[in-house]
Amino acid sequence: MASLAIDPGRVTANISAQQIAKRREARIALLLSAPALLLLLAFVILPTVAVIFLGFTDFELGYGSFNFVGFDNYADLLNDRTFKKSLWNTTVYAAIVAPVSMALGLGIALLIESEGWGKSLFRTAYFLPVASLLVAMATVWQYLFHPTIGPINAVLTMIGIDGPNWLGASSTVMTSLSIIGIWQSTGFNMVLFLAGLSAIPRELYQAAEVDGARSALSRFRLVTWPMLGPTTLFVTTISIINAVKVFETVKTLTEGGPNKASEVLLFTIYQEGFVYLKVGYASAMTVIFLAILVSLMVLQYRVMDRKVHYT
Repeated sequence: MASLAIDPGRVTANISAQQIAKRREARIALLLSAPALLLLLAFVILPTVAVIFLGFTDFELGYGSFNFVGFDNYADLLNDRTFKKSLWNTTVYAAIVAPVSMALGLGIALLIESEGWGKSLFRTAYFLPVASLLVAMATVWQYLFHPTIGPINAVLTMIGIDGPNWLGASSTVMTSLSIIGIWQSTGFNMVLFLAGLSAIPRELYQAAEVDGARSALSRFRLVTWPMLGPTTLFVTTISIINAVKVFETVKTLTEGGPNKASEVLLFTIYQEGFVYLKVGYASAMTVIFLAILVSLMVLQYRVMDRKVHYT
């Protein structure tokens, strides 16, 4: 039997050609991604670094110089009652809006998915609040919540209940803003859940029915809810982020009032940075805001990510 001779020179040449091809692909990939990387650097990374840097200064707009104050801004925040109030209001708002909008979004998605006709019509109708300009829609909500001519209080009066001053009373203003937030977020969550529902194999429902899960509740508990795990994790993350970022409704409808009862973190940052021009102090608030948000997301993924992936 003749032995097969291997040409070392040819093998070396093939390896060199492969390395050259890989380096060429890497250069092309870097060239194609360069615009996105530059935009990320210019609009995300550098502004974040600038905010962190300014948080250690007493910089104010209109002044040509500033001083490094170390952690003085952060120490002042610990004793700032407005900051503590806005942090609490943001927490309450997110705790109401995120879970309720998720539950309603999932319920509507299940109803639309089970509907034999008109799916596109219902999807569009429920998604309209997401596509609407919130500042313009705030005028509608201001009319609905009006204490004297608003339809909500008119209905309550018909059944013998004195309607409150929804946006003008400290006890009800956060509830009113939360209702608007739920109205705005439910349609977006519905679309995400619809995408998750459409990805569930129909064979699983047939197998569950063969195994005895004949009721809709049993099929939801045994098939739908477990298979929606990754979608639920994503929707939870997006819902919390959107709830914590509330600003437009507060700015348009209440200006943080009455008596700071509706002041939230982003509105406080806006006030300090663009009204009082205390950019350094506002930057310190922004850093804490981002730190809280990132911490919540990391904790959420650590706790939930292990429970939602099955492969």
